[in-house]
Amino acid sequence: MAGALLTVESWPALPLAEWRDTYATLHMWTQIVGKTRLALSPRENHWWHTALYMTACGLTTSPMPYGSGTLEIGFDFLRHRLVMETSEGRRRELALSARSVAGFYREYRSALEELGARVRMWPVPCEVENPIPFVADREHASYEPAQARRFWRVLVQADRALERFRGRFRGKSSPVHFFWGSFDLAATRFSGRPAPERPGADRITREAYSHEVISAGFWPGGGAVPEPAFYAYAAPEPAGFREARVLPAAARYEPALSEFILPYEAVRLSPSPEDEVLAFLQSTYEAGANLGRWDRAALDRPPEAWG
Repeated sequence: MAGALLTVESWPALPLAEWRDTYATLHMWTQIVGKTRLALSPRENHWWHTALYMTACGLTTSPMPYGSGTLEIGFDFLRHRLVMETSEGRRRELALSARSVAGFYREYRSALEELGARVRMWPVPCEVENPIPFVADREHASYEPAQARRFWRVLVQADRALERFRGRFRGKSSPVHFFWGSFDLAATRFSGRPAPERPGADRITREAYSHEVISAGFWPGGGAVPEPAFYAYAAPEPAGFREARVLPAAARYEPALSEFILPYEAVRLSPSPEDEVLAFLQSTYEAGANLGRWDRAALDRPPEAWG
């Protein structure tokens, strides 16, 4: 295993019930920043231009073109600040502290104006039930710094495992990135073959799944999975995938999501959490790739070349 072995303390507990309110508010805040990235960044395949990326202290848009320069916006979960900077040296910060989404949105738009950035964005959240326009959302107004930082610490560990797993693949793969719509950290592998169009797909889904994929990531949980978990799925799903035997023993197939799930709590309490995650990622990939008849000889790095 590359680097020092991680301890259980490196993987903090993240019970969904304890931070559900902070999670819901932070989800909306990341959507506001994410919609800025969607508005400003040049389009990429599979909507990669919309995602946020990991930094040493949080999540960032990465530099976005604006005017003759760039604008970058990042969440700092160590100091609990939203930092907004331009390539001309202008900078604004907003405190990450308890207040409504409506209040955060007003402050955010004002800070953008002060930076000279007039961004047209759709001011309504995506991929959530009963979406409330940002300017009217006074329902979500919680932010506990310790809970947000704990979530960030979990993302750090998930990112480590996903980056290592990503390096095992020669074929086309996505960056490890954070999707603010579904609020998950994800990485996707591609077989290189087009996929049949999904029945009833909207333009977002049609683009995202235009080619065969096996995707995996980390999600704080909700709905059918009321706990944080690692997940993996194949699209289109090959016959026999849901019955495949995967590692570790705590992993299961969740029919409601059409995904394999590995509960985070089982990972963090194991003797070697990162190895548990890598076993899950590798075994679910092998199940999907073998059953889907991917050209693994061309796409996979041999185990002796894994980092």
